Amino acid sequence: MDQFHHVSAAFLELEKGYQEAIEDITLRMGAGMAKFICKEVETVDDYDEYCHYVAGLVGLGLSKLFHAYGSEDLAPESLSNSMGLFLQKTNIIRDYLEDINEIPKSRMFWPRQIWSKYVKKLEDLKDEENSVKAVQCLNDMVTNALLHVDDCLKYMSALRDPAIFRFCAIPQIMAIGTLALCYNNIKVFRGVVKMRRGLTAKVIDRTKSMTDVYGAFYDFSYILKAKVDKNDPNAQKTVSRLDSILKTCRDSGVLNKRKSYIIENQSNYTPFVVVLLFIIFAIFLVNLNPNWPNN
Repeated sequence: MDQFHHVSAAFLELEKGYQEAIEDITLRMGAGMAKFICKEVETVDDYDEYCHYVAGLVGLGLSKLFHAYGSEDLAPESLSNSMGLFLQKTNIIRDYLEDINEIPKSRMFWPRQIWSKYVKKLEDLKDEENSVKAVQCLNDMVTNALLHVDDCLKYMSALRDPAIFRFCAIPQIMAIGTLALCYNNIKVFRGVVKMRRGLTAKVIDRTKSMTDVYGAFYDFSYILKAKVDKNDPNAQKTVSRLDSILKTCRDSGVLNKRKSYIIENQSNYTPFVVVLLFIIFAIFLVNLNPNWPNN
């Protein structure tokens, strides 16, 4: 805080429209975060409220800044809020183990209304004997986060400035990719789960238009849907939300124009399968001509 005068100096150099947006959002965010110092995340509504204060308001503030810059229309608050909530919920899901092991006190952001259906205490999810329940709870959390995807796609489709578009779109694609990786994955409760650097680099390099966004959301949603276990308590709800996302992407009419960096360029054969085919082919040649070694 002894360096805060640099922040103040930079703030005062901004145009009035930017100052007003930053001041408004910062005041609201500070009040909201202070509220949750003494308040636990009990219900799904609490969860949404907490995520609104720490991330949804960032979405609202950025929308105001984009509008003040003059390149974008002022987005509806509900869409701006969803942009923040989708990112924040993804981080909360992915960072379960880091947050629960925080010293001196655990950080607990998963809502009791969800996790209490599976365990008695939130920290019990990391115990091996609760692996089945932990994955079911994880899938419940992912399904909740998927609620915001349609709003996010609407928000991004309205952006006009290429730099602002990439600034918004790349984190959203990273979020849906991370959820596809986390879903039904016990490793969330054992260590760090995140997208590989190569895939991250492709997302950053290839995200330039809504065609790329629809393609990425379609591919990752398709991957996520393939992981749904029909015996999962929330399977029907998860599939329903994924089908809605897939339909939105198909209805865009641009999927055939996209470059899929998820499904495309992946070999159909693993090294093991290639070696196995080679051995089978060699045996076939030997059986075809028993004198072949001598020849």
